[in-house]
Amino acid sequence: MKLVSTEISEGVVYDTGGVRMTAFKVDHGGEALDAFGYRIDYDGHSAVLSGDTTFNENVIKFGTGADLLVHEVVHGMDMTADTKNIERITRNHTTPDRAGEVFARARPKLAAYTHLLQFGNATADTLIPETRVTYDGPLVVGEDLMQFDIGDEVTVSQFQPDPDPA
Repeated sequence: MKLVSTEISEGVVYDTGGVRMTAFKVDHGGEALDAFGYRIDYDGHSAVLSGDTTFNENVIKFGTGADLLVHEVVHGMDMTADTKNIERITRNHTTPDRAGEVFARARPKLAAYTHLLQFGNATADTLIPETRVTYDGPLVVGEDLMQFDIGDEVTVSQFQPDPDPA
């Protein structure tokens, strides 16, 4: 099998069978490489993925009114630790209060965290209260095999593989 890559830029990057995926630039700390978030639209519903980013107006723009807005987060940074490393990490990622601001302004039906960068004693139980400083809407913290079903409602479940796929 031959792997073929395609360079993308902002705009529609996939449009087939009623599924449209739009890429939009985000800010991964001003690094030289482009970073993108994605909005996926299908049958009147939408999901938005922030990609690796700091607080970014494009995530709010493309996430406004989405059924599901999935955002990355860095949490539990010990600000007394290695200052240079902490500054680099917080330049590249979004803190819970800033992600909460994105959720509050975009108002998705459901907000979810992924790409959890948790340090020290940080857990989902400590992440949620820090987000609630700026956001009071529906929120879940992503877990392996978590599944989102998007329709009139957005439901969350754990994927259960078929034990007998034959």
